[in-house]
Amino acid sequence: MKTLLLSLILTSASALPVLAQDWAIDGFDPVGFVENGRAVPGRGDISTLWKGQLWHFASEENRNRFEADPRSFAPAFGGLCPVALSEGRRVQGDPRHFVVIGEKLYLVGSHRSARKLQQAPQDILARAQESWKTR
Repeated sequence: MKTLLLSLILTSASALPVLAQDWAIDGFDPVGFVENGRAVPGRGDISTLWKGQLWHFASEENRNRFEADPRSFAPAFGGLCPVALSEGRRVQGDPRHFVVIGEKLYLVGSHRSARKLQQAPQDILARAQESWKTR
């Protein structure tokens, strides 16, 4: 019985990373970043599928707002770090490090990148946009 139980636990645990790979922004509520200025964990029971990923929300209201206009809450540049993009690199942003500029969410790779973006947003975003276009 113990062997069967251990086998079930190990089998289930190995499947979790596969499921989490399709979670947008690591399961954080995209509306929370823009509206609250902080990373708010989404709930597993409140989600929606958009662009092949599962987006999680802290409330039904946030899910409804996202579904009405997902592009206004989804991270810019597909979640890539704009600082890295401005330097010609494609680095996935980390939802624990983010900047909201003009109600647009930018995931960055580190606290240092967040400071850089805040110090020179127009320059970095313009260069990131150019790099994004040439992909």
